[in-house]
Amino acid sequence: MTRLDPVPYAEWDKDVLMPMTGGRTIPPSNSISFLLNHPDLTRAFLTLSTHLAAKSTLPPRLRELAVLRVAWRRRCRYEWAQHVPTAQRKGVTDKEIAEVRAGTDTLLNRAVDELDGESCLSDATYAELADQEGLDDRQMMDLVFTVGGYGALAMAFNTFEVELDDGLDDGGYGEGP
Repeated sequence: MTRLDPVPYAEWDKDVLMPMTGGRTIPPSNSISFLLNHPDLTRAFLTLSTHLAAKSTLPPRLRELAVLRVAWRRRCRYEWAQHVPTAQRKGVTDKEIAEVRAGTDTLLNRAVDELDGESCLSDATYAELADQEGLDDRQMMDLVFTVGGYGALAMAFNTFEVELDDGLDDGGYGEGP
């Protein structure tokens, strides 16, 4: 059970959600219902979150792999459940998802692990991301802020015990390594 009462859908403040929705109506979501307990924080966070999710310079596949690795490292069932289907739509394979879960020594897993664990990329990993993935300066910044932003969100989801949305599968979160 969540630690904060969700804000009922009928009471959602559309102005607070504007950075994410642009005025569009969105369906109910436990993450938004939770965030709306603090409207000022929500408005500010959604500005960053919208950039990371929809306007980032990172290739979508790479972004989703990074988010999944953060979710797995942080043991965030909600974030994992939300992003497995998104990652699959962006071309992430079941094998790659298994590698995220297992902590296989892939370049992206290593990058996320360094950022999440050491708050810095090693020179070698930074160079490999530029060379092998072709990341430029803005993409490197987007990667760092993606790991940090989704890390903060995972921390919040876990702390406040945000429940999965109705009908959402946890993407095999409880299985395997």
